[in-house]
Amino acid sequence: MSKLYPTYDRFVTCLRPLTLLIAVICCSSYKLCAQRLDAIGKEKPIKITGGLGLEQIAYWSSGLGEGRRDPYNFFLNGNLNIDLYGWSVPFSFTYSNQSNVAYSQPFNQYGLTPTYKWVTGHIGYSSMNFSSYTLAGHLFNGIGVDLAPPGRFKFSVMYGRLQKAVEADTSRPEIIPAYKRMGYGFKAGYSTGKDNIEVMVFRGKDDENSIRPVPQGYTLTPQENVAMGVNVSKQFFNRLLFNAEVAVSALTRDTRAVSDSTGDIKAPTGGLIKKNSSTAMYTAYKTGLSYNGGHYTFGLGYEWVAPEYKTLGAYYFTNDFENITGNLQVRMLKDRLTGAVNAGVQRNNLNNDKISTMRRFVGALNVSFAATKKTNWNFSYSNFQSFVNIRSEFDYLNQLTPYENLDTLNYTQVSSNASLGFNYSISQSKEKMQMIICNVSYMESSDKQGGVKQSSGATFYNLNASYNLQLIPKNMSIMAGFNANRNTSLDLEAVTFGPTLGVNKSVLNKKMRLSGTLTWNGSFTNGENTSRILTARAGSAYTIKKVHSLNLGLTGLHRDNTKGSNKKISELTTTLGYNYNF
Repeated sequence: MSKLYPTYDRFVTCLRPLTLLIAVICCSSYKLCAQRLDAIGKEKPIKITGGLGLEQIAYWSSGLGEGRRDPYNFFLNGNLNIDLYGWSVPFSFTYSNQSNVAYSQPFNQYGLTPTYKWVTGHIGYSSMNFSSYTLAGHLFNGIGVDLAPPGRFKFSVMYGRLQKAVEADTSRPEIIPAYKRMGYGFKAGYSTGKDNIEVMVFRGKDDENSIRPVPQGYTLTPQENVAMGVNVSKQFFNRLLFNAEVAVSALTRDTRAVSDSTGDIKAPTGGLIKKNSSTAMYTAYKTGLSYNGGHYTFGLGYEWVAPEYKTLGAYYFTNDFENITGNLQVRMLKDRLTGAVNAGVQRNNLNNDKISTMRRFVGALNVSFAATKKTNWNFSYSNFQSFVNIRSEFDYLNQLTPYENLDTLNYTQVSSNASLGFNYSISQSKEKMQMIICNVSYMESSDKQGGVKQSSGATFYNLNASYNLQLIPKNMSIMAGFNANRNTSLDLEAVTFGPTLGVNKSVLNKKMRLSGTLTWNGSFTNGENTSRILTARAGSAYTIKKVHSLNLGLTGLHRDNTKGSNKKISELTTTLGYNYNF
């Protein structure tokens, strides 16, 4: 059994580096963002906000030998934001006896964005967005301006460094070399409210002399790119909306290649790019047509992006695909029934030069139905690929402190998912409210190679049901719930389920909140019971004038394992915290 030994001397010793930390923060670099020049003389010149918090955690265990964590930990954190006429200077720091001092300046790249009426400037580090096919939010260090004067015209211009030069280092293969890359762009738009047209041009070029010659083994080459696009939208009869975007990208993959007066470019580039044997031109376009019929809206869309299409104004770009989609939104039964469906066909290998071609049907459906004043249903389904953090509800129910699993990245690629939700209001009055909530969800994750599912895929089923009672005059709420999930993969089936009971109550004119929960869950692997966990929590939080707050928490956990050397494990965690906000 481990002992608790929080000591004053240890705490003071750990806090000594904070003096140096504060000095470093005050002298650190910062970013200036969203400055409003027209606010000078009208608003307070300086606004300072921030907070300081201290969390102390004591831990005791039995059945784990030396225990799985230190018997005493503390976490000190703070944040400070200085605002000068909209110039924001944010800082934050954390300190713990588990780790070294850490402080951050979320905006450690200098940037100034002054605004005056219809003029917005960009000085230093900033980003601008012309279109998804040309300049798409790429960070640059330079200057830019957005002009939106009264009337129908708008303009945007930018110039700056898109990428810093990074020398190759054969002794450190994790360092990726890069050429210095400069870029500039222009965008002009005309709008009547119903009809809009935008024209944009972007050019980026690497400086091949910005770094020493790259050693053999690297594939880095200096590139040059010009991307041009046109975006048009027009409304017909106040109900029909047409939009289209066309873009071309001339890309030289190696500016050192042998010059070629003709190259592969068949369209004029205005002399913005020097052609050689590595130069090629790619196209991309998308168009859509939608009709608003009042209680329904439907539309059609088409997108085509050529293989190897690339613009130096975007970090990531997906190419070699064709999408044909349709969508429909409806409102029926006096808006008690709403639905939306989006379906289409995707394919790649547009040039038919790859070994395999992917063709698949994609779709998404969302339906919401208010059957009665007390009953609501909702259903959704999608097989669009996405990435989600698949963490079981029991990971939250069984964790001892909020600091567990902070660095866990359990992101999984989901190929299809569906959910069905139901809530029923039993009663609603000034004295009490009662409600039943139930949700069932299904997710399938799978990796594919050549269209064939791999064994790493898994299927997830989740059920959450609860009864909620709120006693309004007593400032008290009670919850009784049941959670279950089932995960299956090639050789594994894991099932976890159990009930939860929770109580919350506010006292002392709602300045103090008391809470308590009791949870039990059992886990089964391939039909065999592997563990049973009982978790009890009690906590309180007290707020003084919305500035000071204190919190105290107790968490006890008892685990019975059917396998392993530690058959019975008991853990007790006490948390005491203080927060100050100004």
